[in-house]
Amino acid sequence: MFRFLFAFALAATAASLRAQEPQPPPLQGKLDGNVYVSPTGQFRVAIPVLPELGGNITDTTSVVTFQDDFNVHISIAAFPQDATQRWEMSTRGLKDYLVYFFSNFVFADFKQNFEGAEIESAKFVPGMLDGALVANLLVPGGTMFADRIPTLGTSDRVPVAKRGNLLFVRNNHIFVVSTELAERIIEGRAYHKTTQEEDDLLLQKLNDIVGKLQLLRSVTPPPAPSGSTTTITPPSITPPTPAEKK
Repeated sequence: MFRFLFAFALAATAASLRAQEPQPPPLQGKLDGNVYVSPTGQFRVAIPVLPELGGNITDTTSVVTFQDDFNVHISIAAFPQDATQRWEMSTRGLKDYLVYFFSNFVFADFKQNFEGAEIESAKFVPGMLDGALVANLLVPGGTMFADRIPTLGTSDRVPVAKRGNLLFVRNNHIFVVSTELAERIIEGRAYHKTTQEEDDLLLQKLNDIVGKLQLLRSVTPPPAPSGSTTTITPPSITPPTPAEKK
C-alpha cells in the first residue's frame, strides 16, 4: 500500500536543507503572485509568509510547507485516495475514516519519529468543510522553532510542541492542514495559556489557513446555452429486404 509522507517529515528535511544550502530546492508547484498553486492543481493558497521575515516555501507533489523566522509553520497536504482508501471511506463513513487516517498515517509518523508523542484531543466537526476532523498533538522534541527556545536558565526539560491538525476530503483527495503553536515554545516562562486557550488559538489558526485556501472544484459538463437543444442522431437502420422478411 502507498505510504503517505506526512508534512512534518518534509518540514524537518526542509529545515536541514536550509541549514546546509544557500538556496532551497526548486518548487514542484508554482507561484502566481502572492498565491501558491499545488503541482496537481488541487488547491491554491495565499502565501502566509513574507520573504522580509525569513519566509520560506518547500514542497513535494503532495505537501507544501511554509515557515518564517518568527512564529509561522504551516503544512498543507493533499494526498490522492487510491482504491483502498476510497473503500475504507465508503465502508467506515467519513467521521470514522478521518479518525482512521489520522491515527494510522499522520499520528503514526509523529509517534515513529518522536518518543512520547500523543493525541491530546480530537473532534469531528460535521459543519466544517462538509465534515472535518480537528486533532491536536503533543510532540516532545518536535518543535520547528528550536532555535527560538529561550536560553535563560539551565533546564534540561525537552520542550513539548503542540500541533493542530485539520483533516477533510475533497475530490478524492484527503487534505491534512497542520500548524504548530509557536507561542508555546518561544515565550518561555512568560507562557501561561490553558489547554482550552491553546485549543482555541490553534483552531483559529487553522480557520485562518482554510480561509486562504481555494480548492479545485469538481469538473462537471457545462450547461447548454439558454434556448438551445442538443440533438442525438440515432444510428441508421437499413430496412430488411423482402427475402429477409420471409
